[in-house]
Amino acid sequence: MTEISRSKCFLVKTLFSLVVCIMCTVSASAQQKQFSLDELLGGGESFWRLRPENMYTTWWGNMALRSTPEGVYDVHTGKEILTVEHINKCFTEKVVFSGHNFSFPMGEEPVVMFTKGLRRVMFDFHADSVILDVTLPQNAVMRDFNVKTKQTAYTVGGNLYVCTPNGEAIAVSQDGSVDGSDNIVYGQSVHRDEFGIHGGTFWSPNGKLLAYYRMDQSMVPSYPQVNIKSQGAVAGESRIASTYSCHYPMAGEKSHHVTVGVFNTETKQNVWLNLEGEKDDYHTNISWTPDGQSIYVFELNRDQNHMRLVQYNVASGEKIRTVLEEKHEKYVEPMHGLTFLPWDNSKAVMQSQRDGYNHLYILDLKTCEIKQLTKGKWVVQQFVGFNTVARRLVFRSNESDPRQSCLYSVGVKGGKRIAIGKEEGVCNGAQLSANGVMVIQSYTAPEVPRSVNLLYTATGKGKNLLTAADPWKEQGYSIPTFKSGSIKAADGVTDLYYRMVLPADFDEAKQYPTVVYVYGGPHAHLVEASWHWSSRGWETYMAQKGYITFILDSRGSEWRGLEFEQATFRQLGTVECQDQRKGVDYLMSLPYVDKDRIGVHGWSFGGFMTTNLMLTYPEVFKVGVAGGPVIDWNYYEVMYGERYMDTPEQNPDGYKNSNLRLRAGNLKGRLQLIIGYNDPVCVPQHTLSFIRACIDAGTQCDYFLYPGGEHNMYGKDAVHLHERITRYFEDYLK
Repeated sequence: MTEISRSKCFLVKTLFSLVVCIMCTVSASAQQKQFSLDELLGGGESFWRLRPENMYTTWWGNMALRSTPEGVYDVHTGKEILTVEHINKCFTEKVVFSGHNFSFPMGEEPVVMFTKGLRRVMFDFHADSVILDVTLPQNAVMRDFNVKTKQTAYTVGGNLYVCTPNGEAIAVSQDGSVDGSDNIVYGQSVHRDEFGIHGGTFWSPNGKLLAYYRMDQSMVPSYPQVNIKSQGAVAGESRIASTYSCHYPMAGEKSHHVTVGVFNTETKQNVWLNLEGEKDDYHTNISWTPDGQSIYVFELNRDQNHMRLVQYNVASGEKIRTVLEEKHEKYVEPMHGLTFLPWDNSKAVMQSQRDGYNHLYILDLKTCEIKQLTKGKWVVQQFVGFNTVARRLVFRSNESDPRQSCLYSVGVKGGKRIAIGKEEGVCNGAQLSANGVMVIQSYTAPEVPRSVNLLYTATGKGKNLLTAADPWKEQGYSIPTFKSGSIKAADGVTDLYYRMVLPADFDEAKQYPTVVYVYGGPHAHLVEASWHWSSRGWETYMAQKGYITFILDSRGSEWRGLEFEQATFRQLGTVECQDQRKGVDYLMSLPYVDKDRIGVHGWSFGGFMTTNLMLTYPEVFKVGVAGGPVIDWNYYEVMYGERYMDTPEQNPDGYKNSNLRLRAGNLKGRLQLIIGYNDPVCVPQHTLSFIRACIDAGTQCDYFLYPGGEHNMYGKDAVHLHERITRYFEDYLK
């Protein structure tokens, strides 16, 4: 063979090897699936296919059960306890209840309860007999069932009713609004769901008395909303859109008046508590004494800086005494009611931030003395319940790290605290047995999609029931890199925690456009040590498109103590912007972040922050998408707004400095505002007034709305929304 022939042969072999290498690379790349928004967002039809495997559990007294669509089974032995097939055989008509809807509300008695829409059934599965089978009216809402008397409190329109076990409807109120005005409503959540309030009815321990809220909103200004639905659908019906109003008390204006009634289901009589203070005070976290003879109410003045715990006699409605008071120069925020010790009804568990961090206290209701049970520069995030055998309290806290949320128990005597399970990651579910000796814990960590464990609350030991595999890896998707770290706040002292999401094919030698996702407000955090550092599906979608996303919990966010949260008091948007700018400074120090392509996006308070950052640092942020934003705190509601800003009359400079309309002329980059057209939380006036301000200032912003949408988008609207957001960054930041 000649030298030329040898050279040709070598060249052919080299080219062949190169082609094979390229083909293998392309093939490997092709095997990596790409996500769709439909798979990443809760509103998508394919979303649940990519969720980690779960084990649905419940307790039957002290027996741990696994629930499936077919029925429930003993966790330890796998023994069948009850099946849907067995239940359906006992009914003349086919019930078709899912096994996931089972609960066992009567301790160790063989009674199961399940619901199907407005129908509630209780069934003795040993005797094969129906104990209860009632269906509420079609328009019944705010449903509250009492297992002792098997009665259900519910509302229709503005009125409150009690449904007896035989299906009889008893009217608790008659003067509630039925014309759609909502001037007077009973049995509903009040104070715009602040202070931990999630309902408006409270059954006594024996189920014979029902405490409830009555809210008079007739003095509160109404905000006009437009309804475009179903116009002209019926012959003769007007094609013109109709209007309706929602009561909206803006900061500094008149607020609603709340009273508390007690209905006796046997005598059909109402008693009204003789509440102290002003008519627009806040009455929160109602708790019954175990004997059902009195009620405790956490009451707060409108300035929200003076809290009183008051005891009332339910027979007369008269005040018995003020048990304790708390004052703070900024605000006091009672979020939890009392929980009485099962072994000593003279004492109750109370949560308070009186030492600067939310902790557990034992309140002696005879002496009014209060004993601190947990202590440290960390917060109790949830009180779970009691181990009545060992007399320990079970709770979640972030003691080990501000990003974590782990399960602990503490002894009432001595205060010795132990970790239940791993002292890392996030406990995102805890179900106690009837005596609290064991707990079924759902747990996750950055590299652990889900783990379900059965643990002893007095020792912290136990066993694993399920460790889910990573469904993203199993199904061959191209997965971004999720990481977390910390930087210093603008004060140079405080640690702030961030999450960063990098493209799957990240190359440090390249430069990437980066989007800061922001919230920044109270009662929320974005970074925690759960799966993927709690990253949202949209961040994965953006990483797939070649973006870096960066998320920072600035001062003002939750679960870091009062000093951290109250750093923003009376100046919302100032300290938070300074901290977010420190996050951007960190980004700009990274060689792979393109300093000329930085965007920002957020919703609600995050929409306020997005707009604020675009106006405060116009030279930094090129593109922003602000969803459901607060623009002017003068337009926001009383309870939230006045807690953090006081009233406009008390704090004119704070309201002026945070009024984004006044800085509309600073806008340089591309800003899109998106709202639900019928938002009752951040009403459309915010965004519309900012658009007007931009017109007057000669600056440009873009606007998109969701007709019929409220403050948040759900279902298909959520998928559509995030495609809209993505396109805006693709158009102007990529």
